Amino acid sequence: MHSCSYVCDLRHNFVQPFDGCAARIWKISLGLPQIGMVEVSEKWLEQFAESPLALKSSGREETIIRIQNRECGVDLEIGGGEFVIMAGPCSVEGEEQLLTTAEHVRRNGAQILRGGAFKPRSSPYAFQGMGIDGLKLLAEARRRTGLAIVTEVMAEEDVPLVAEYADILQIGSRNSENTSLHAAVALTGKPILLKRGMVATVADLLHAANTILDHGNPNVILCERGIRTFETATRNTFDVAAIPLIKMISHLPIIADPSHAAGRRSLVAALARTRGAAGADGLIVEVHPHPDDAYSDGDQSLTFDEYERMVSELEPWMTARRLTQMQMAGALA
Repeated sequence: MHSCSYVCDLRHNFVQPFDGCAARIWKISLGLPQIGMVEVSEKWLEQFAESPLALKSSGREETIIRIQNRECGVDLEIGGGEFVIMAGPCSVEGEEQLLTTAEHVRRNGAQILRGGAFKPRSSPYAFQGMGIDGLKLLAEARRRTGLAIVTEVMAEEDVPLVAEYADILQIGSRNSENTSLHAAVALTGKPILLKRGMVATVADLLHAANTILDHGNPNVILCERGIRTFETATRNTFDVAAIPLIKMISHLPIIADPSHAAGRRSLVAALARTRGAAGADGLIVEVHPHPDDAYSDGDQSLTFDEYERMVSELEPWMTARRLTQMQMAGALA
């Protein structure tokens, strides 16, 4: 298996331990497998056979999802080789909070604004979202910034309303196996961001995707957001192996969510780098102007400075990813 490398030469500023001893030059490789050129094993084909529409086949090209909103100048692709960043607050809390966040993430690499207008919460006493007022604020943020909008839809009866405002409909972890909701969002024809369930296997995620595909909507974006295990130091356990596995067996793009995997903002940037290197088609991260005052998920939300630093630190990993894609394209030509 070939790989490309982002090479770092450690000769600069290297202090010799003693005279006459030459420094050894270490090459740090960010080698990435040429995902997509690996032959899918028969065992995997059998394991995931119940989701045939989500699997690669000789006659099925890699899915590239076009996000367009001509009125607001939105025009981008997910799964086409570029690395896409979705960023914004967990919850839409008000106009100033949302618009300042949208402007900041747009200036620092984001193409899509995330924000929850309807929030599924563990406690019935926690903030449940602004509802339609939140959707209207998201639409205003899109008008001002040109960012596409991704927001969660929680119930079948809300699908028409959310689809009226959103460019991408999100199915959250708690609804990962809600097949009636999957069917309802599929019928909108809009792109669907499908999050992996808290205790879902990769097969479960592909089953859910297959349901949406089977209802005639090919615009499915998978999302790896971590799974619940016996580990309690982090909110969830990041299943990094799921990303290259899905890239090998499925034609659908996959986005990674380091915020929900970590549960702590100090870990988000490190997880974002590993997800980019693993071959994800993009990231979805939570960003808030004042995380300690956030109505929801403040512990895992990045400050503006932390978000900006995360994006800048991704660049070497994205360089390695782009070189791998160029190498793959040359090999397939």
